Formats: sequence, C-alpha cells, structure tokens
Amino acid sequence: MNATTPHRATPPWLIQGGMGIAISDWTLARTVAAAGQLGVVSGTAIDSVFARRLQDQGVDESLRSVLDSFPVPAIVEDCLRRYATARRTPKTPYLPVPMLSDRSPQRVTDLVVLASFVEVALAKKGHDGLVGINLLTKVQLPTAASLWGAMLAGVDYVLMGAGVPTHIPGVLEDLSHARRTTLPLSVRGASSDDPATSITFDPAPYASDGPLRRPRFVGIVSSHVLASALLRRSNGPVDGFVVERPSAGGHNAPPRGALHLDERGGPLYGPRDDVDFAALGELGVPFWIGGNITCARDVRDAQELGAVGVQVGTMFAYCRESGMAPDLRRRVLTEIAQRTAQVTTSLTASSTGYPFKVVSLDESVSNPAILRERPRRCDLGYLREAYLENGVTSYRCAAEPLDAYERKGGETDRAVDTVCLCNGLLSTCGLAQVRRNGYVEPPLVTSGDGINDVAGILEGRHDYGALDVLEWLDPRGPDGATVPPAPPRTEVAKD
Repeated sequence: MNATTPHRATPPWLIQGGMGIAISDWTLARTVAAAGQLGVVSGTAIDSVFARRLQDQGVDESLRSVLDSFPVPAIVEDCLRRYATARRTPKTPYLPVPMLSDRSPQRVTDLVVLASFVEVALAKKGHDGLVGINLLTKVQLPTAASLWGAMLAGVDYVLMGAGVPTHIPGVLEDLSHARRTTLPLSVRGASSDDPATSITFDPAPYASDGPLRRPRFVGIVSSHVLASALLRRSNGPVDGFVVERPSAGGHNAPPRGALHLDERGGPLYGPRDDVDFAALGELGVPFWIGGNITCARDVRDAQELGAVGVQVGTMFAYCRESGMAPDLRRRVLTEIAQRTAQVTTSLTASSTGYPFKVVSLDESVSNPAILRERPRRCDLGYLREAYLENGVTSYRCAAEPLDAYERKGGETDRAVDTVCLCNGLLSTCGLAQVRRNGYVEPPLVTSGDGINDVAGILEGRHDYGALDVLEWLDPRGPDGATVPPAPPRTEVAKD
C-alpha cells in the first residue's frame, strides 16, 4: 500500500471490537470490512497464533498467495520450515514460539512482522473496505514489529488501549517513512533516562516500495480526561477515540478514587467514572462508544451523545465468523439463549492489575476446581513485567510459579489468584497447548456485561452471523427485541 492511497472520508458507524487472542481473526474482520464497516483483527500474541495455525492447517492456496506477496521471501521460508513442515496431531504439543525480550534475535522479530502482515492481508483480501488492528499498550515488546507488518499489508486503522499510548502516533509516522523508531519500555527499578527503558525497531530488513501510508490512530480510553491527555501529550496526530464503558469485555480501566467492591468482589464505578461527552466532543476528533451496545437504539443513543458510532465486541464474539472454538462458542450461546450467562469482573485474574471480565463456565479456569488443577507456568510471556536486576533487564510474571516469582522480587500475595491469560485465551480460540503429560490448557472466556442481551438476535434461530449483527444494530433500522434480565444464580464461580 503506497503513501498516495487515500483514506475513506466518512468514518464508519461501527467498529468491530479487536478481541484477543484471535477471537477477532481475519475471517471476522474481512466479513465486517466487506460490508462497509471497520473490521478489526487482534494483534495480541499474533506470532503464536500464526505458528500454531501453520502446525494445524499448513498452507492453503489463499495463505500462499498472501505469503508470496511478503517482501522478504527468505523470512517466509524460514517460518514455514520451522512451523509448517509437518502437521501435528490433536494430542501433540505445539512447537513453542520463543518469548520476546529486549534481546530477541532477529528471526523472533521476523515472525511477529510476518504474522501481523498475514493477518491483515487476509482480512483485506477481496474487497476495498477498512481493516484495523488492535494492540494492547501493556504488551510492549512486539508493538513496533506488529505495526510494521500490518502497515506492509495496508492496514487502515490502528487501535490501542490498556494504557495511554502517547508515543504511537510518532512511531506510525516513523514507520510510514521506513525510519528506525524508538519506543518506551516499562522497566521496574530503572530510571526514566536508563537505556533499558527504550527499545528500537529498524524496518530496514523488510523491504518496501517507497513510503507507506500512515494508518489512522484511534486511542481506546475510559474517560474524556484520558482522551484529552492522550490528545495533548501525543507526539503526533490522534485521529479518534473509542470510549469504553466499564460494561465492556476484556480489560477495564479501574475506578477513579477509592476502591469499593460489589457483592461479587468486582469494582464499583461511580460518578467520577462518568464520561462528559460534551467535553469529549469539544476535542474536535471523532469518537465511538463501546460497552453494552446490543441493539439499534443503543447505536442511536451513542450518536445522540455526539459519537460517530459504536464499537461492538460481545455480539461479534459469538457469531459464526468469530475465532472462538466452535464447541465453546455453542456452549456460551446455549447459556445466552436461556439468559443465564454470567460475567464477573475480576481484580486478580490479569497480571496487568487491570480489572478483567470473565464468563463463568464450568470447563474454564473461571471454575475454581479447574484453576486449582492447572499447573502455574508462564511459557508465552506476553504480559511479563520487565525489571532491572544487577543492571540487566529481566522478566517476571504474576502467573508463573509463585516461588519463581518471589525469587524475582514479585509480590506473591497479589499473585496467588492470577490466571495465565495468554494460555487461557489461546485455548479459547481453539489453539490450546497440549502438555507432554496429556494435560490440555483450559479456556478463559471474556465478554461484556450485556452478554445476555445477545439473546435478542437469537430469537427464532440457533445461530447468527456477522452480517446479522450489522443488520440488527443498523441505526437506520428498527430496534431489536427487548430482552428480560438474566435470572439470579445461587452460586457464583470465582475466577
């Protein structure tokens, strides 16, 4: 994609949420984009997703055409030689992808670039619609490589949350001119001027035909205050915001002020967490509203508040094109149809320290018995914390074995109930690691609070697709059916 390719003038009224890991895969994003809205792929753990897909599926004709368009064939052949030379059986462990660090060898970065390129290129194949990539600010090490791969494939939007990514607009500008770029790295115990607190990415090894078009950058925030700060402090243009309410799935921003808990142990949000949409509109950039968007009336309400439109995740998570493992998707849909699905907000599940939404399912790590049976380990490392030890950057994770975490200076009291999101979410998208003793990593499902409202689109049918969601939510159409609240449960599975 060259620098002269124009952006579409009118922003889409719907952004399909970038749900990770691989729930928002290229199939879902392509369907939404081809229908005229913004389809988004998740860039989280994209190197592991790509490597595991190769081991399961190999290279079909569609993937081969995309691989053939990657500018460095030697990188493609190296990745295929490592991960696609033989099919694995369902009982065979996946070959591991090396954990990223500030000292990763070039071929580890190569895999991230190629994987991101492939996901975006497949999502853009066969239409001229808009495709974005969603990344987490907290996952810092693969960010530049993921962005570069996506830009090589012509990505239209970059969306980032779980932090305040003030540096990303400047990084996008650097990469659009194929310049070496520097990103901050959070290193516990290091001063801000320590060389350890920055990482450099050089796009030179990956040829491109001249400048690349800079994608639009959309920050995912929880308030008008954060939106204003991101706009004011960023080192380049911010093209829009998604304002996620606390009802949205995945990671949520913690409440402002003193922490108070509800009867389930989740955080209570108060007036200080309310968004001033008038102030947001005065910033002069487009914004979308996310969280509990389940009918056309919700979209119109958002537009009446000044939003261009909405971001929607949960309704797409359970459509046919979702990347969720089919059996797991059908299992949750059964509960949704009965209006008995339950979501809790955990303060301890994520090693990031952010509140995290968890769907209660007996076969997932939301079940205390399943969580107790799972051996603690960190072998993917996307959410590890960097820290300085004897002048060298080292890494630890609150989800690793507690004795190892303690030896590295971690606070074990806060880590006891931490869940390995990386392994759990890879299991949810059908890429569960199988251990050599036969143990299969259990899934972890996240959704927004309005999960049972998805029952409205299910009335009269057992399944639905992404196009059904777009029709259901279209603000020009009639409101969807109202859905009664879920009945109370007597037992709540703790995450």
